[in-house]
This record gives sequence, structure tokens and C-alpha cells, in this order.
Amino acid sequence: MSHPPRSASIARRTSETDITLALALDGTGQSRIETGIGFFDHMLTAFARHGQFDLTVTARGDLHIDAHHTVEDVGIVLGQALAEALGDKRGITRFGHALVPMDEALAEAAIDISGRAHLAWNATFTREMLGDIDTQLFEEFFRAFTGNARVTLHITSRAGTNAHHIAESCFKAAARALRMAVAIDPRAGDLIPSTKGAL
Repeated sequence: MSHPPRSASIARRTSETDITLALALDGTGQSRIETGIGFFDHMLTAFARHGQFDLTVTARGDLHIDAHHTVEDVGIVLGQALAEALGDKRGITRFGHALVPMDEALAEAAIDISGRAHLAWNATFTREMLGDIDTQLFEEFFRAFTGNARVTLHITSRAGTNAHHIAESCFKAAARALRMAVAIDPRAGDLIPSTKGAL
């Protein structure tokens, strides 16, 4: 059973941000990220690489205020792109999980492409800021992403003292879990992975 290319391009413009994003689920991890927030660019690059997604993001936001609107709105657009790229979700694995170490840090992520939006976030940081981003915004990003992708995502930081390592392990774990969940299950054929017949 062959599946058509799974990709989406989304543009979103508000009085606070102007974002264009392109996502290809069956990529090789190539990315071009320009949000104006250096550490966030680093996290999205890691997300693409470890998820094996091709991802292009250009975001212009009101960074003279702070990074909140830009980070949240990128999460919104990425979630919308994932939902569009998956279509009716025929043949996907649906569930994914990952446990990712980064030096002293350890993060766990589990995802269900369920059609139901929920984020369970359990990560605390030893610093309020990482570069030019408030560490509170990582939860905001994933909440916006799950809400618009309509997925259930649990992210737990199980260990860590270095804030950079904690954040990066969370993004990598989420990417690895999503990579597993969106993968085509060769045994599923053209079936939607739900007893309800729809997700």
C-alpha cells in the first residue's frame, strides 16, 4: 500500500506575528528555522532532525515585547500543519514513545494521535531564561502544538540539573515519539487505527 506524500504548508498572520511554515513528515530531518529567537531555533532544528521531518519556519513577531506570542504561534501553526499532513490518519502507527538522555538530563515523551487535544507537562527548570527565551514558554509551545494538532502528549523530565539539557531532551523525546506515531504501519494497510473507524 503506497501512501501519498504527507506534507503541509501553513501561513498565519496576526497583529502580533507573521508565520509561514512547511512540514514534510516523510523527510530526512532537514530544516531552515528563522524565528528571531536563537534558542528556540535550536530546539526546532533538533525537533526536525530527531523526528526526521523536513521543516521550514519563518516567523516575525513582536519580540520587542517578549518571545511569548512568537513561540505560541509557531506551536499553533506546527500543530495545524501536522493535522493537515496526516489527513484522516489511515495506516499510521498512532502511538509513540521515547526516553531520551542528554548527559545528566532524561526526558520521556508519549503521544497518541487521537483527535483529542491534551498536554501533560512535567518539567521544571533551574533557570528562568535560556538565551532569549523564558523557560515557561516551552510548555506554552507544546500546549499550542497539541491543541491544534489534536493529539495527546505527555512530556516528563525525569532527571536533570542543566536547563539547556532539560529543554533539549524534552524536544528530542517529543520528536522521537512523534516520529514513531506518524510512521506508516506496514500491517495496517489502509485502516484507521481506531475501533471507532475515525480519529
